[in-house]
Amino acid sequence: MNISQLETLIMISKTMSFRKAGELLNLTQPAVSAQIKSLEDEFKTILIDRNQPVTLTDRGTVFLEHAERILEIVEELRQKLYDLNETPQGHIALGTTTSIAIQILPRVLSYFQDQFPLIKTSIQSMASSMIYQQVENGLIDVGIGYLIERNPNLSTSVLYYDSFELVVSPTHPLASQPHATIEALREIPLILLSPDTVGRKFVDDVFKKHQIVPHVVIELSSSEEVKRMVEINLGAAIISRLSVTSELRTGTLKMIHIPELEVSHPVGVIYKSGRYLNSAMQQFLSDLKGMPETNFTSSE
Repeated sequence: MNISQLETLIMISKTMSFRKAGELLNLTQPAVSAQIKSLEDEFKTILIDRNQPVTLTDRGTVFLEHAERILEIVEELRQKLYDLNETPQGHIALGTTTSIAIQILPRVLSYFQDQFPLIKTSIQSMASSMIYQQVENGLIDVGIGYLIERNPNLSTSVLYYDSFELVVSPTHPLASQPHATIEALREIPLILLSPDTVGRKFVDDVFKKHQIVPHVVIELSSSEEVKRMVEINLGAAIISRLSVTSELRTGTLKMIHIPELEVSHPVGVIYKSGRYLNSAMQQFLSDLKGMPETNFTSSE
C-alpha cells in the first residue's frame, strides 16, 4: 500500500468515476484501475462497485475513513518537518465573507506577507455559516467571519465588533434624517442580503419581533452588490456598517440610525480545535489575535 493508492481511492469516492479521478490526479484510467486492484488484492476485499455510477462497497467505505486519517497524519508529519526550519513558512487556506475580504483583509495580509514572505495565503469567499462547515471539514485552515455558533470542534477568538445599519442613497426621502424609527421600515422598498447570511437572519429576527412585513424588492448574495443597487436608489438596505465605510466617507451612501438595529455582532477567527498548527498557522493566528480592533475597523 502507498500514499498514491489512498489518494486515488479518495478521489474516486468524490468523483464516482475512474476517468475523472485519473484526470484530476494526472493518471491514465488504466493506472487508476491498477492502483485500486492492487489495494483490493493486498487486503483481499472489494473496495469499489464498478457499475455506473462507481460507488464504494461497504468495506470500501470503512477503508476510506482510515485512508483519510492516514493522509491527515502524513500531512501533519510533513508540516512538522517543515517547521524544523526556523523561518515560518507554508500555505494557509483562508475562508471569509466577501465584505471582509474586500474591506479588512487587504491591509492585514499586506502587513503579514511583508513580514513573512515564505507564507502563502489563498482566500475563498463564502457565507459565515459555510465558513464553520469548511473549517470543521478541513477544507480551509482558518475562517474569519461572524461568530454565530458554538461548536466543540472549533476554536474562536473575537477580533472586532460590527453592526448592521440602514443605508440609503443621498436622493432617498430618508437621506435628510440622521435618525428614524423602526416603523420607517414598514413601507420603504428594501434591498436585502440573501436569507442564508448572518445580516439577513438578524434583520428577519428584528422584523419578526416588531411584526413588520418588509417590502423586499431585491435579494442579493453580497454586500458589494447591495451597495451598488442602493447607490442608484433602487431601495434602502440593512448591511454591515464596516462594509459601507468608504461609501459613507465619499457621500455615495447615507446611514440612518435606527436604535433597534444597533446591536454589536462579534467578528472573529475560526479554526479547528486540536489540530496541529504548522508554523505558518501559528504565526498567522498569533498576529491576528494580537492586532488591536482599530486595525480592522479603521476607515483607512
